[in-house]
Amino acid sequence: MAALAAGGRLMACMLIVDGENSQRRALSAGLSVEGFEVAFAASFQDALRILGSSPVDVAMIDLMMPDLNGLELARHIRRAFPRVRVVLSSAYHLSARQVERADCGAVAFVPKPYKVGEICRFLRSKTSVHSPASC
Repeated sequence: MAALAAGGRLMACMLIVDGENSQRRALSAGLSVEGFEVAFAASFQDALRILGSSPVDVAMIDLMMPDLNGLELARHIRRAFPRVRVVLSSAYHLSARQVERADCGAVAFVPKPYKVGEICRFLRSKTSVHSPASC
């Protein structure tokens, strides 16, 4: 569920699902620099392909997707990939209560615009790494 980084430490494998190319690339670059193994998807189908072929610890999903909303993807991940932790993201703020009521299995909500340092600290607190694998 995690990749082995230089120096022998384990790092989490992240999947970023966002319809906006600039958002995916910026967050991917920031997380990679901070030691996360990162994959990214632009759509529901891309995300399912990656989840089906690579171990993923955390999926960070934008609520506004081009082909299906992020809540539906989060619900699908909860059913099909129950070990993957889901973090929702959007420019529109959601309270913890709203995320809970969405009943999608999300562990948290992170608002845009992203602050990579804060996201890294948050993700490390939500990610437990058990065994080495490749993202």
